This record gives sequence, structure tokens and C-alpha cells, in this order.
Amino acid sequence: MPSAVRSQTLGDLLRRTAARLPDKPAIRCGTTAWTFREFDAVVNRLARGLAGGAAGAPVRAGDRVAVLSRNSHAFAALRFALARLGAVLVPINFMLNADEVAYILKHSEARLLALGPDLVALGQAAAAKGTAVEHMVWLEGEDPAEPPAGLRAFAGLLADDATPPEVELDGRMLAQIIYTSGTESLPKGAMLTHEAVCWEYVSCVIEGEIAESDTMLHALPLYHCAQLDVFLGPAIYVGASSVITGKPTPDNILSLLAAHRIDSFFAPPSIWIALMRSPAFEATDLGALRKGYYGASIMPVEVLKEMGRRLPKVRLWNFYGQTEIAPLATVLKPEDQLRKAGSAGRAVLNVETRVVDDAMRDVAVGEVGEIVHRSPQLLSGYFNDPERTAAAFEGGWFHSGDLAMIDDEGYITVVDRKKDMIKTGGENVASREVEETVYRFEGVSEVAVVGLPHPYWIEAVTAVIVRKPGHDAMTEEQVIAHCRAQMAHFKVPKKVVFVDALPKNPSGKLLKRELRTRFEHLTKDLPAGNR
Repeated sequence: MPSAVRSQTLGDLLRRTAARLPDKPAIRCGTTAWTFREFDAVVNRLARGLAGGAAGAPVRAGDRVAVLSRNSHAFAALRFALARLGAVLVPINFMLNADEVAYILKHSEARLLALGPDLVALGQAAAAKGTAVEHMVWLEGEDPAEPPAGLRAFAGLLADDATPPEVELDGRMLAQIIYTSGTESLPKGAMLTHEAVCWEYVSCVIEGEIAESDTMLHALPLYHCAQLDVFLGPAIYVGASSVITGKPTPDNILSLLAAHRIDSFFAPPSIWIALMRSPAFEATDLGALRKGYYGASIMPVEVLKEMGRRLPKVRLWNFYGQTEIAPLATVLKPEDQLRKAGSAGRAVLNVETRVVDDAMRDVAVGEVGEIVHRSPQLLSGYFNDPERTAAAFEGGWFHSGDLAMIDDEGYITVVDRKKDMIKTGGENVASREVEETVYRFEGVSEVAVVGLPHPYWIEAVTAVIVRKPGHDAMTEEQVIAHCRAQMAHFKVPKKVVFVDALPKNPSGKLLKRELRTRFEHLTKDLPAGNR
């Protein structure tokens, strides 16, 4: 039987939607607007152009193609064009420096590099550092611009022929390699097949109630699998309309939410907080917004309550997972947001999840263990890294590296990364528990709790706080007294630092390692005091 008869790849999903809903709006980005028929045709033309050598050399099945770009219609088109060729997408975090980008280019052995308008210099500098990159092309951005000399423009990559390329594909083929930003010094390349990603789309659609009628805003970076594969991909799968922006600033997001009558939006808690703190928030018409999603970290309970007051018509979902599971693993649904506040929910449709001890035994209710998964959504391994692949799947389950507790209803609460648990004076302290307590202190806008070096406690619990406007008089002593009244003494911060902003990556994830490096000197000479 020809493999095409049973084909289920990412390219197939778009083709089927275009056949079903040809004239429905599919993609809008800046001044570009495509129906599903038009989007499908652009993807075919791009795929044929790349296969024909328009980028400088033919792109074939299995070739790794790296992308260093902010969000755009061109990024979305390239993603599906590569899928139709059987080529492998390698999206790269544009916040990395040239050496870090070069590492991914070298490790993935990418021969072609696609660059967004404002990232050409970074990409060229990285590619010159002994990588396998042979050709670079320019992707159109959200705003009109001309490509720099020497780079083929996006339009120049499009063939005249808009029929699908003739490539024999299989769902077990590699679709993407996404490099993790975990705690290790060198990132790992998680290999995900078409099958894995398609199974994950099913979980997203069912658990997140993603529907054809949705108009969804994609503002967080598409290089990250959360925006790419939990929202953009599933939206195209079901035929929802997508608005794409590469400018995730509060004012731009609020403007687009109102202008396009967006009813579905994902952002990490830090972005939701920033939206509510914007002077433009109250004046913005958000009446169409009905579905709100968050992830990357748990929504602080006080912020959750504030959202309920200020966005009463918005139903909320917490999506939790890892790059390695494509990336959705568990969900906390709208009806559980307050009942199970702080929880990551339960395993989604196509995932089996446990919380285990070091001997792979299920932990008791209320005990801390590691989250492990089994699922068709999982990675097939780490690219060129058999040792870390074997370690990740030890015992026949994928080890997430996240520590959690599970309750008597099977709801999971993530307490910390396995390697990031604060160990102070022989006691384990979950940073999120301390953060929740600090958030209850009036005037706290954001907080991150980390462990900093100390000669007596080994690690001193430290709270790094952003104050709300009008609360500049908040003091370290006040915060510590507030925590002391509500927590065991060993959990109370030994040091409080006030900053204007917390460091985050483009996905909104807090960069606690930067805080540890920046403030490690502050606690080394603290007196031992009382534990």
C-alpha cells in the first residue's frame, strides 16, 4: 500500500483544512492576510522553490533548516513548507548570543539558515563560527522592509507552481529538532516526529477546546514549541484564524486583542501581569476575549484572583509540559482554577503521567517526587546524544526533571525543577511556595525566589521583588516579617532584593540563573542568625 494513502504529517493537516475551509481567514500578520487556500498555495510554492534550489542549494528530506526569526507570516509558511519536503525545522532562540547560536547550528548540522529582518547580523556572525551553514535566506517580518544585499528575499524563494511537491513522506519522519533551555550548560536537541506533534495537536484541541470559530493571537515566540505547537499548529489543524505578531509588548498585545476581536490568547503569567499593569489596560476593549491560556510557570494565586475580577468573562487554562513531549503534558481546566489553584492539573488525553521516587515507585499523596511520562507525543531522542537519551528514558518512562506532589484526585502541583530545589540548612524549600506567600503582601507586582550561596545555610532563601507603582516604600524588613508570620522559619527569605524588572526569556520564563549570578555576592556574608 502506498504510504500516501495513510499519510498523517503536518503538511497534510494544512492541506485538509484548506480543502475544507478555503476562503476562511487563516493568517494575518502586519499587512499580510491569507485565507487557508492562499496559505496552502504559498506553502506549496515555497516548498517547490526550496526543493528547486532557490535558497542556493536544493532542500531535501532530512535536511536540517535553522530559523532565527521573530514571529511572522513567513516563519509560519516556512514551518509548513519544510514539513511538506520532509526537511527538519530547527528554530533558534533569538535572545542567544552568536556563540550560543553557533553551537546549535553546529550541533544540528544545519546547512540552511533563515533570518528575520533584525537578526541578520547575529545570524551571519554565528554562521561564520565554523558551522555547516552554506546558505542564508531572508524572511519577511511583520513590518515592510527590504532584504540586505546578498540574501535571497522570501518572495524570491517562491516557485510559480503552487501544486504540492512530490515527496514521499511518513509520519515517523523527523519534523523538528528543538533545543531545550534547561539547567545544563549545553542545550539538548529534542527530536520530534510528525506523528508525535500530530498526537500532541489532538491533546491540545480536546483539552484546550481549540475550535474552528476561534480567532487566536500568537504573540509569544514561535521558536518556542509552546506557541508553535500548542497554539499555532492546532489552530491551523482545526481551521481557526490566527493573528501573528513579533512584538510581545503589553501595548501592542492589547491593541491587537481589541482591533482583531481576539477571543483566544496564550501568555505566561508574567505577560498577563504586564497586561494588567499597563496604563492602557482599562481603556482597551477586551470584550471578545473568552479563552485565556498560561504556562511556563504557575499563575500566582493572587494574580489568578485579580484576573477573575478584571477579566470576568475569560475562562483560563494552565498548560504544563516540556519541549520533549511536544510540549503539552497536563492541563488545569477552567472549572479547577480556584478549586485547585497552583496546580498543573492532570494528564491530557494522550499522556500518562506519574510522580515517582528515585526507585520509580509512586509517591504517596503529599510527598514530593519526579514527574515522569509515557506518550506517543514524546521525543524520539536527543539529537546526537545517546547518553542523555538513555538517561531520560531510564526505567521505561521519560524523566521530566520536575519535582511535584500529587493529591488524592490525581492533580499534580509542580514544586520546582529537580536541580533547582533550594536546600537551606539541611531542609528542602520549594521556591514557588515562598513566592506564593510573598505575592500575598500588598504592593508586590512580581517575585522570584532563588537560593544564593551562604557559608552556614549553604543556600540562603532570597526573594527578588518588583514593586507595584506607588509602593516604593516597601522594605526588606516588612516582607520578611510578612513571611515569618505565615511560614516555617527555615522557608522565610534571609534576603530581599528590589529590582525594576525580572529577567525573562522571550517566552516569558523567568531566568533564575541570571538572578543567582547577579546577586550571589549578597548573601555570602550574611550572619547565620536563627534558622
